[in-house]
Amino acid sequence: MQEIVVVGAGIVGASVAHHCARLGARVTLVDRALPGSGATGESFAWIGASQRVPGPGGPLRAAATREYRRLSAEVPAVRVRWTGSLSWPPGSPEPGQRLVDAEQVAALEPHLRHPPEQALHLPGDGAVDPVATTEALVAAAGARTLFGTAVTVLRVAGGRVVGVETTAGFVGADTVVLTAGADVAVLCAPLGITVPVAPSPAVLLRLDGPPDLVRTVVVAPGVEVRAGGDGALLAALAHAGETTAAALTRSAERARDRIAALFRGGQDVRLRSARVGVRPMPAAGHPLIGPLVPGAHLAVMHSGVTLAAVAGRLVAEEVVHGVDAPELAGCRPRPA
Repeated sequence: MQEIVVVGAGIVGASVAHHCARLGARVTLVDRALPGSGATGESFAWIGASQRVPGPGGPLRAAATREYRRLSAEVPAVRVRWTGSLSWPPGSPEPGQRLVDAEQVAALEPHLRHPPEQALHLPGDGAVDPVATTEALVAAAGARTLFGTAVTVLRVAGGRVVGVETTAGFVGADTVVLTAGADVAVLCAPLGITVPVAPSPAVLLRLDGPPDLVRTVVVAPGVEVRAGGDGALLAALAHAGETTAAALTRSAERARDRIAALFRGGQDVRLRSARVGVRPMPAAGHPLIGPLVPGAHLAVMHSGVTLAAVAGRLVAEEVVHGVDAPELAGCRPRPA
């Protein structure tokens, strides 16, 4: 039985752990905090597929919704809200997408004050509660878990990684899978390896509002908003360099005002919280997935929530069964 150590219990690490265990490996999942407490917990968590994403990540993005349907059938506690999405101004439709007129938009989002004349409707899109999904995958994996445990260094012997040194002691492994987001650059530096990934901040708002105000994932100019599973509304914002709580609150209130203007009943929307999440962003924007050095495998990507189902399966097949996934051919890390 192979011993696999997964470093990082975000949604990608939890998916890797689940899929490795499903293939018969013995898995240890290590994280300095709790599952889903990093970038995963502050994700907008929109699960969307696109057939035309350019570059190496295209095949993974195209498979995202299909793989989540497989995963939710495999792990019933993984619950995706398949609401579809609406975005405007629309681009050119792809397979599985359609252009809809104002009347159709109003049927899909009846509380919009001024439905656009045309929007892009992706009926197969959905969203998840990223923390609940991560916890469900951890439970399904049945892995040994070391939470609240920091990995301090990768141990190398005989030219290969043989495990990790942690604040709880050494954990040996046949393969170490690094899914710890931007922290992988720090872990790899002592090996003389530069991993081109950097922290990229983004803002997630949680708001209270009337029930059923937003029914799909709405992507309008200056606004991305959807319903959350707990009755809240979630909205995603680009980080504009806010450095104080007051500045962040001002940005959040402006976004709240845009949502209020967009929907009838929006005047009752109230800001619950605004938090900055730090996403791992590979330098070229494409996933970095594959062997890093002997005994170590890398899996870092944006968006990790969107790609977790497909990436977890493919990584597990590679590290447990040695199967090279053609979908990952363009995503291989090239250590500097």
